[in-house]
Amino acid sequence: MSELFRLFYPTEYVSGISEITPEWLFARGARGVVFDIDNTVVPQDAPADEAAKRYFARLHEAGIKTFVVSNNAEPRVKAFAEAVGCGYCHKAQKPSRKGYLAAIRGMHLKRREVVVVGDQLFTDIWGANRSRIRSVLVSPVEPKKDTFGVSLKRPFEKLIFRIWKRRQKNS
Repeated sequence: MSELFRLFYPTEYVSGISEITPEWLFARGARGVVFDIDNTVVPQDAPADEAAKRYFARLHEAGIKTFVVSNNAEPRVKAFAEAVGCGYCHKAQKPSRKGYLAAIRGMHLKRREVVVVGDQLFTDIWGANRSRIRSVLVSPVEPKKDTFGVSLKRPFEKLIFRIWKRRQKNS
């Protein structure tokens, strides 16, 4: 059973994006980051706040390329991407590979130079794994503000995450 769950295992876990610094990325050979938006960088449906703008600016100043890949409609994704100064793919249909491959092309990087950062195993992490890109799971910014569909998936994601953590501990 746990072999089936491997599709949803992240490469790494951090509590939030603030732990993903330029130094952290460079140590892993990453030169680009693909971000989910909602509950990864900002709360669900929130615009890019000043903290997000500073965070992306810090990555850009260090030479890290960024891209957002979201299942949301273009107006929401475009507004966020423009506010933080990065490329974007909207209606990505995650866990489809489409958005991730567009991000790699858009950043002009190789898969091994990119990490995907997201808060959901069944979309962000699974899509990254399907695309053969390293993934970083983060805790949701505001889990109580999940959409109805996401809130239905969270208990299953928690189970898989616990199994992954146990395996990491025993490795």
